[in-house]
Amino acid sequence: MKSALRTTLFALPMVFGLAGGALAGSASDMVDVNAPYVRAVPPGQPNSAAFMMLKNRDAQAHAVVNASSDVAKVVELHTHIHEGGMMKMRRIDKIDVPANGMAELKPGGLHVMLIGLKRELAPGQKVAVTLEYEDGSTETVEAPVRKVMMQMNMKKDMGGMKHNMK
Repeated sequence: MKSALRTTLFALPMVFGLAGGALAGSASDMVDVNAPYVRAVPPGQPNSAAFMMLKNRDAQAHAVVNASSDVAKVVELHTHIHEGGMMKMRRIDKIDVPANGMAELKPGGLHVMLIGLKRELAPGQKVAVTLEYEDGSTETVEAPVRKVMMQMNMKKDMGGMKHNMK
């Protein structure tokens, strides 16, 4: 009896330790998706993009490594880079969400690219976008379709050109 009790008391911390590890939050539990939306596009436009704010509540960094949506044939993680005096979109392998930090997906920056749209995207509709994290966990968000206007820094984007308006 005493031996069995000792074995049980010895084993309990190990059992709870393992259970605690198994119950630890997955990336999808620790990363909050805020203000998701998809860009409305004119009829016939083949591509769009999804934007959102990812907030990591974990002391460990996480990353979105893939995304999917039934509205597009292909879904890729993208960023914009400045190359040769031009802004260009590039596919990336992941979007890092730092420990206790945020990653902002916005026009002109990181985004989820929706390529080969299967239907028109008009304001007021909703699009399901599934994010896959580095640990294999997933999260599906319902992103409203919104009309988005690119803001342009005239001085920077126009090369600082001066125009005489007479």
